[in-house]
Amino acid sequence: MFCYQCEQTVKGIACDKSGVCGKQPDVSALQDLLVYALTGMSQAAIVAQKAGIHDRAAGVFACEALFATVTNVDFDPERLAPMIRKAATLRESLLGKLRTAGTVADFSGDAVKFSPANDLPGLVAQGEAHGIKSYPSANADILSLKHTLLYAIKGLAAYADHALVLGQEDEAIFAFLHEALAALVDDKLDLGAMLGLVMKCGQVNLRAMELLDAANTGAYGHPTPVKVPLGAKKGKAILVSGHDLKDLEEVLKQTEGKGINVYTHGEMLPAHGYPGLKKYGHFYGHYGTAWQNQAKEFAAFPGAILMTTNCIQKPQGYNDRIFTSGLVAWPGVMHIADGNYAPVIEKALALSGFEADVEGKNVMTGFARNAVLGVAGTIIEAVKAKQLRHFFLVAGCDGAKPGRNYYTEFVEKVPADCVVLTLACGKFRFFDKELGAIGGIPRLLDMGQCNDAYSAIQVAVALAKAFGVGVNDLPLSMILSWYEQKAVVILLTLLSLGIKNIRLGPTLPAFITPNVLGVLVEKFGIKPITTPDEDLKAILG
Repeated sequence: MFCYQCEQTVKGIACDKSGVCGKQPDVSALQDLLVYALTGMSQAAIVAQKAGIHDRAAGVFACEALFATVTNVDFDPERLAPMIRKAATLRESLLGKLRTAGTVADFSGDAVKFSPANDLPGLVAQGEAHGIKSYPSANADILSLKHTLLYAIKGLAAYADHALVLGQEDEAIFAFLHEALAALVDDKLDLGAMLGLVMKCGQVNLRAMELLDAANTGAYGHPTPVKVPLGAKKGKAILVSGHDLKDLEEVLKQTEGKGINVYTHGEMLPAHGYPGLKKYGHFYGHYGTAWQNQAKEFAAFPGAILMTTNCIQKPQGYNDRIFTSGLVAWPGVMHIADGNYAPVIEKALALSGFEADVEGKNVMTGFARNAVLGVAGTIIEAVKAKQLRHFFLVAGCDGAKPGRNYYTEFVEKVPADCVVLTLACGKFRFFDKELGAIGGIPRLLDMGQCNDAYSAIQVAVALAKAFGVGVNDLPLSMILSWYEQKAVVILLTLLSLGIKNIRLGPTLPAFITPNVLGVLVEKFGIKPITTPDEDLKAILG
């Protein structure tokens, strides 16, 4: 086993015995083998496209399969094995069409000849032989860029898959996933070509986030600011954690009139801002945080818990009331595959639920681009009047590894004449802080989930246009935290837009070599976080 795709690797280097996330060596091998099988499928898909043969199924499957390998998504060997075989089947279908068309192609490596083993141990052995270190490269820097590209397309695939669930797709995204996967096993690509593909990935991801934004707002309306209670209401309860708004909507529909209150957790908090979701009378509030107290929170929750995506840790010890849906799958946890949440509802009705109301704070969410740009005039005037000095986008992933308290302390120390924009699960380090307001504008604006970086980008572009300057000339600084692959691709999106001087933490990715880091520093001014006091002084003077 060798895995360093997330921030919480052992000793900051790699997990080589078992994953800090809970991933076991057999699962790691199967995920590596799935990616290898996809490289062969994608090589065939690229040649087929050039011959006028388009296979949507291969593109859709590339999204699903890559998403399944993101940290904390699919840890179930029994579900990964069929996906490996499906990649080979789709590849053979494409090759058959090419033969029929009389097309002859020269493929890189042996992935297009890969034949899956007949049993699970055999697949694991194949995966161990085709791990990420096996990709052909002339030097460590090229391999570093290949790994960066791999982890970025995993994040891209996650956003594209969420959009697909709500009926939004773009053939150009499928085509790029094939291009990127094929590049992993191409021994002819040099540093320049690989760096170009990495930057292109950021550009394509902007399109994926645009599609997902259109999907979410098209289905549920544009978010509006709303107060969300952090307490609890007496009665039966279901907790929905993750990102997938469609899953949440189905739970809300299927629990209507059943005496069950539905709560959000982690990245699902912004769902309360969507008109099409907050209309449900039993959609009550938010329970818990994203990472640091998950085990205690889930153990204490008196109802059923549904996991829809990967912003949670693998549960331990209470699998009897944990359910997963979509691509999330863990051994010993019941998976809802057909959109019928009756088992979750039955479990919630059988459990005690909250025996009394529990008072808690209220937090605000729903400050997506329409809400923020709706008060753009007030913002601009406040800046011109020097009432509002600076904007900080403090955003990204949360995690359990020490060092993330930096972000809490940073927000607490942001001066009173500055505004903090935030999104993604990293905000749960400070989302309930009382920061007050400037001219009626809250100083802490929750813009949504990690994919709502699209909203933040649109706000930055609009403000830059209003002030007649470039985005890098705005009084705006980005302080980002990363944990897994969606954060990697969002960072590439920001870099592909030319955004500079981003501060990144808690630690820099282990898969970035010193030479590659040197390029990012020279070209984009990217830098590691230090201490809140030092970083604030450097930014504000």
